[in-house]
Amino acid sequence: MRYLVDGHNLIPNLSGLGLELLDDEQELVKRLQTFCARASHQVEVYFDNAPPGQAGLRRFGSVNAYFVRAGSTADDAIARRLVALGKQARQWCVVSSDRSVQAAARAAQAEVLTSQAFALKMQAEPGLPAVEKQDVPLDPGEVDEWLRIFGEKRAPAQRPPVPGKKRDS
Repeated sequence: MRYLVDGHNLIPNLSGLGLELLDDEQELVKRLQTFCARASHQVEVYFDNAPPGQAGLRRFGSVNAYFVRAGSTADDAIARRLVALGKQARQWCVVSSDRSVQAAARAAQAEVLTSQAFALKMQAEPGLPAVEKQDVPLDPGEVDEWLRIFGEKRAPAQRPPVPGKKRDS
């Protein structure tokens, strides 16, 4: 799947990240790289307020990070990208909880996912069903084998007395 991500909109929805952190954008890019590697996704992430001289595109494997210069916004850049994609926008999912970004995505017939929903998707491991671990007791043969491996001996199991038989002393 291909995603257009409103980066500063997503950051507050991921545990351990916040807009007040100095490296929040770089940390988000790392997490997006991991997300892409797990399931062959492609991501374009947009960040507002690039410092002077820092605006532009930086490539990080399957993640393209766009740092939008001051005076423009990531929202505007995402809307322009959707227009440039034309009919191909239908093959993309826009990630933002911003209503104007969602409206632009819907107008382009792109899929829309809130930042909260995408954060949950990022944290989920694809392809692994949620299964509770169940404790399964070992059978006596397995126990004996483990004890043999680790050098301990176990007393032979006591059998209940058979009625009418005398026990050896």
